[in-house]
Formats: sequence, C-alpha cells, structure tokens
Amino acid sequence: MEAQPTRFMGTVLPGALRDSAARLAAFVGARAEDVAFVDNATSGCNAVLRSLSLQPGDEVVVLDHGYGAVRNTVRFVTEQAGARMTEAVLPFPGVTADGILTAVANALGPRTRLAVIDHITSGSALVVPLARIVAACHAAGVPVLVDGAHGPGHVDVDPRALGADWYTGNCHKWLCAPKGCAFLWTSEARQPDIHPTVISHGFGQGYLQEFDWTGTRDPSAFLSVGAALDFHQQLGGASLRQRNIDLAAEAASLVARRLNTETIDSDCNGAMRLVRLPVSGDTAVAPLRARLIAKGTDAPVHAIGGGLWLRLSAFAYNELEDYARLADIVAGVLRE
Repeated sequence: MEAQPTRFMGTVLPGALRDSAARLAAFVGARAEDVAFVDNATSGCNAVLRSLSLQPGDEVVVLDHGYGAVRNTVRFVTEQAGARMTEAVLPFPGVTADGILTAVANALGPRTRLAVIDHITSGSALVVPLARIVAACHAAGVPVLVDGAHGPGHVDVDPRALGADWYTGNCHKWLCAPKGCAFLWTSEARQPDIHPTVISHGFGQGYLQEFDWTGTRDPSAFLSVGAALDFHQQLGGASLRQRNIDLAAEAASLVARRLNTETIDSDCNGAMRLVRLPVSGDTAVAPLRARLIAKGTDAPVHAIGGGLWLRLSAFAYNELEDYARLADIVAGVLRE
C-alpha cells in the first residue's frame, strides 16, 4: 500500500476487500454481496439508524439493557425527527428467554418503525432469543436491526437464518482481528435504503459501492479477517465457543462462592457471566472499576437492576485459576 498507494487503492484493494468479505460471509452463513466492512458495530448501527426516514410520532424500540452508544444514536435520530425511543424492559435478575421475548413484544406498537436488538447485551451479558424476537417483530410489521457487537466468535451467527433485516458485528472482539474491524450485513431487500455514515464517491451506485469506499484509510484490519478466521478455527472454532461458555459458568460459580454472593443462572447465558457484588450504590461503580484495573484485572462493574455486578468473560487464554485469582483481588478491593 505504501509503495504505490494509487495502484493499491485503485486496483488491488477492491478485489482484496471483496475476497475478505467473502471469507467472513462464509463464516456467518451469508452472501458476500450482502456484507460490508465498517469500523465497529456502533458504526454499523449508525449507518442503519441514520438512513431511517422517521416521522413525528414514530417509535424505535430498544432494550433497556442495550449498549449505551447505540441507545444514544437512537436518541439522536428520534429527537431529530420528533419521534421517540421506547424501551423494552427486561426482567432482571430473574431473566429468561421467554421473559425477554415478552418484554420486546409488549414494547411494540402501531407506530414502531424499527426494533434495535442486542444479540448479546454488553453490560448484563445476556444472549437473547433472536430468532423468536425477529419473528415476533416481523409479525407486527417491524424490521429488526441486530447489534451483534459481541456475537461473532462468541456464539453462532447466521443473520439469514435469524431472518434479521440488518446485522452488525465486531471481528475485533471474540474473533481476535485488529481493532477497527467490523461488518454490516444487510438483507437484499433493505439494501437500496441504506447508506454509510460517510457519503463518498459511490453514492447512488449501490450498497457495496457506497460502503467499500468512503475515503482513504488503512484497510489492513479488514484484510486481516481471513487470518483471524483461520486462527479461530485453529483454536477449535465451534468447540472453542462451547468451551468458553462452559468455563464462564464454572468461573462465575467460583467467584460467587468466594464472595458469598450470587451469579445468574439462565437460559440466556454465554461466555460472559455476571456475579453480584456484595456492595450497593451506583456511585461505587467508577471507583471499583478504577481499582480493579489498577490491580491488573479487566472485569468491568455495572449497575443493573438496583445491584452492582461484576462481568466475567472466558476465552481461549483463560483457565479456572484466573478466576480464583480474580476473586481474591476483588475481595481485597472490597475490603479496601
């Protein structure tokens, strides 16, 4: 790229980008022509949300556990249009797949124009029953944008089988690609109405032409996807994903016992799990997170449903001993 930028950008990159998209599309069961690269899942959500044509009184449904940055985007686009954001309030901590489905169905109304559904909620680490939610939304005439920031490499991802209208996911989390590598899958029927957040030379020339070139940038992260997928498969692929889920359950149980508190056992659990901390108060979140980071850990604390929860993650490089050490660190910080 640096040896001859014009040649690379004009003649090498277009084909290389599509080859990389084809590898990713095969991994998520999609067509290559439906997959565009974006910097992160927040960018993918922004592209969809800022392409909407909302009218005053329209509604966009989000989960009350939805990711803060995406919720802010929904607030922005609805406020600009005189529309409003409506929350589906999830039952917590007694959460079940049926309860999540009921909460979303109850939030839909005659003016709902879109539902934004997290595949895996970031703070509360819930794997939602996507296929059932998409079916319920479509039965009500509501299209669905799936925020799959934590999906690829964490759980199986198949946007076509889900029936979603849009699915955006990060490759730089559970697939270990470099930062700044994500994708937006758009169903063929929705592609004429979607545009990237940066309008450039491809405007009006079709979905891929618009998304594949939004200006000069370093595309290395996008072109690394094949290597990241190869590495994921070397680590075990589907068996790794199940191993991570099993380890997270064991880890949460261990930490909860050590802290004499509770974890959440639900049919919505994945490779991230919550453990309740034996303290209270939203103001405790920031100092607790700061102290845990200073101790060399990276397990965030979230205030949810009136409690403080420690979120654990399990990946290929983790063993159960890591969580025993974490429990000791957390106990020491709480004593402090």
